[in-house]
Amino acid sequence: MGLTLMEGNEAIGWGALAAGCRFFAGYPITPATTIYNTMLRLLPPNGGICLQGEDEIASIGFCLGASMAGMKAMTATSGPGISLYSEQISFAIGSEIPLVIVDVQRLGPSTGSATKGADGDIQFLRWGNSGGLPVIVLAPVDVKDCYLLTMQAFNLAETYRCPVFVAANKEISMTRETLDLESLDLPPVAERRTADPDGPFLPFGAAGGRQVPDFLPIGHQTLVRQTSSTHGPDGYITTDPEQIGLMQERLLAKIKSTVPEFTFYDETAVPGADTLVIAYGVTARAAKAAIMQAGSAGRKAALLVLKTLWPVPETLIREKARPYRRVVVAEMNLGQYVREIERLLPGKPVEFLGQMNGELITPRQIQEVIQRG
Repeated sequence: MGLTLMEGNEAIGWGALAAGCRFFAGYPITPATTIYNTMLRLLPPNGGICLQGEDEIASIGFCLGASMAGMKAMTATSGPGISLYSEQISFAIGSEIPLVIVDVQRLGPSTGSATKGADGDIQFLRWGNSGGLPVIVLAPVDVKDCYLLTMQAFNLAETYRCPVFVAANKEISMTRETLDLESLDLPPVAERRTADPDGPFLPFGAAGGRQVPDFLPIGHQTLVRQTSSTHGPDGYITTDPEQIGLMQERLLAKIKSTVPEFTFYDETAVPGADTLVIAYGVTARAAKAAIMQAGSAGRKAALLVLKTLWPVPETLIREKARPYRRVVVAEMNLGQYVREIERLLPGKPVEFLGQMNGELITPRQIQEVIQRG
């Protein structure tokens, strides 16, 4: 396609196709609907399936079934739909079902303002499942990120057999930008590791020192068990404390121990700066403009843009913040991710700039916080 003008939601669809996605199910909801529209245009000509479920619960259920059958699957919604997805998200975590979930955030709570952006779902994406086990959340900044991070989301879902979120928002997903598809540095496409179909098979048995079990699709000649209840390596329901504990610890370790392998970020270093601005999503664009202006106003600032939000890239944040006297966190909510920064940087001044009124945080607002330090 070369140079083309597309919105973030279209780029998510194209990135999903490039990653091997061949199944999409969703329910129309502003501002995520154009992902469904894009997949409806892309999947059938490429041998894929695109469905509209009768509601959000059915839609994510379709995706889980398709994934258990071996397909790469994606769904997309906004905040109200994520609330309805919660039970199925827990199922995907506990039963290790690969799935990409796009949350095009809008202003909440509840139905909120459908045409206003925010980053109000950030904590809910992490903690909106029963059991509290970790999930992976990636946050694009622009249309290019929408394409590439969607590909990375599929790679991570396949590699770790887990749900992976793409935390976009209305402003990123419905803004059109020029994208040169031919110049993109695409990641290699990952596939889930399959078991030997002729050997003994434990559907949740992680062998050889690995944390992720090998996969066989439901409907294969080998018996494949799935359950949403606590289970052992053989897939049978169990109440044995030792088996349950080992399974829970593995589900935790397979994600948390590998965070450095999927820590995506950008940084802008500024010599002589004593302030580090940390931002993500569309606010990172305002932050970049702010630090470019800050030096001429008297106080220099550097920038760290987080594209992996959960699990928290703790090593990265500590390392990048170390040289600076103070940190400014800007996000489009009333204070969600800033709590993680404060936890990681005790003793270092952390100032917060946030709002959730349907308006974007401007470079001037960020610059004012930089200068008053």
